[in-house]
Amino acid sequence: MTDFPRSLLTGYDSFMSGRYSGESQRYRTLAETGQKPHTLVVACCDSRAAPETIFDAGPGELFVIRNVANLVPPYEPDGQYHATSAALEYAVQVLKVRDIVVMGHGRCGGIQAALDPMDEPLSPGDFIGKWMGLLRPTAEQIPSTDVMTQSERQTALERVSIRNSIANLRTFPCVRILEEKGRMRVHGAWFDISTGELWIMDSKTGDFIRPTVELPVPTSA
Repeated sequence: MTDFPRSLLTGYDSFMSGRYSGESQRYRTLAETGQKPHTLVVACCDSRAAPETIFDAGPGELFVIRNVANLVPPYEPDGQYHATSAALEYAVQVLKVRDIVVMGHGRCGGIQAALDPMDEPLSPGDFIGKWMGLLRPTAEQIPSTDVMTQSERQTALERVSIRNSIANLRTFPCVRILEEKGRMRVHGAWFDISTGELWIMDSKTGDFIRPTVELPVPTSA
């Protein structure tokens, strides 16, 4: 008797009889020829904001990096362990993605922790505290609750953090050079879990706007 989570086994069974059954040839082709995703998405590890689900992406379409609060650290070739930077390097240098999307989301626990740091770390290593320290200078610039409500402050930092991560992305030579040559595009997006709304960042102003999607006009019979 296995102690593997039953819900995962049930989900796997559904996957094999449903999606995999319908896309088995695609999976076999990807296994033989390798992956060629068109877009890298840097997203939060929050279980409510999965990019593959939000963008209805099929296998092999997205290369996804997920971490607490969808942060991109600055370029630091210091010999330490940098999981996000390593995955970014692989996506750009090996997979040669054309687009990078930094996608934040509403009600992010990591952002909340950056706004209101806990007095006691969760562990002796304080891994979350150190990671969210990347946002500390930015969080300190968000007005206090005397001016904004707590939810307004959080939404503001969630979006400012996306712009901050995009700025850090451009400290990576491989990203900056390709973008300057017009061979790569960098985008920001913010997903509202409660409403399902997607907001995208205007590349010129930095404002977040609702995108207009032009649907195909049905042809008459």
